[in-house]
Amino acid sequence: MTHLIVGYPSVEVNRQMLEIMAEVGIDLIELQMPFSEPVADGPTFVRANQAAIAAGLRLDDYFELMERSVSAYPFPHLMMGYYNTAFLMGHGEFCRRLREVGASGFILPDLPIEEYGDLFALSADSDLSPIQLMTPTNSSQRLEAIGERVSGFAYAVARRGVTGGRTEFDSGTFEFVARCRSATDLPLALGFGLRCGDDLRQLRGRVEVGIVGSALLEAWERGGAEGYRHLLLDLAGGRY
Repeated sequence: MTHLIVGYPSVEVNRQMLEIMAEVGIDLIELQMPFSEPVADGPTFVRANQAAIAAGLRLDDYFELMERSVSAYPFPHLMMGYYNTAFLMGHGEFCRRLREVGASGFILPDLPIEEYGDLFALSADSDLSPIQLMTPTNSSQRLEAIGERVSGFAYAVARRGVTGGRTEFDSGTFEFVARCRSATDLPLALGFGLRCGDDLRQLRGRVEVGIVGSALLEAWERGGAEGYRHLLLDLAGGRY
């Protein structure tokens, strides 16, 4: 699963990114709605969030890009963002708008399951999957509670902290993956710190989805479209 922050470097560049992703053949994508305080994000994404907001990205711009991408490309699209967006829109309007543009689900990393309220029922009514995060600090009981409410797939966070820094896989990582696996029968995705095809090769047979975000944005910043395509091809080679 890939990731991009809508509005950074620009919506036009986002369209180029999506086209390259489609050419390479990604499995699914999360489109992030920029937020001023992205608490789960590392420095690369914090900077990108702030730049997109400063450039004047509007909520309508976000939904327009998602709708165009859903119409153009076959892979599922997830909204990624922070609860402030859903709160300000209202849960019903949030779900209605996502379904209207063709989203398959959403990820709100700062919203614990106990505070979802009617968002679970509304998302089910709109045929949206509210993706839940499982973290290394969760107890087994907590993982089971999350597993009972998870939909679509479970998002396992590979390490403590925020996005961006490289994750070195060790026995602790795979023990955590096994704990997540025991908490849900749904597909398991692993994210935070995956940066290359070799990382995905290490995950073969352990998880169904590897999530790559910061490394892709940094590849664009370093090498533009060709650098971006090169990394995506490397990642694609690591899937199988």
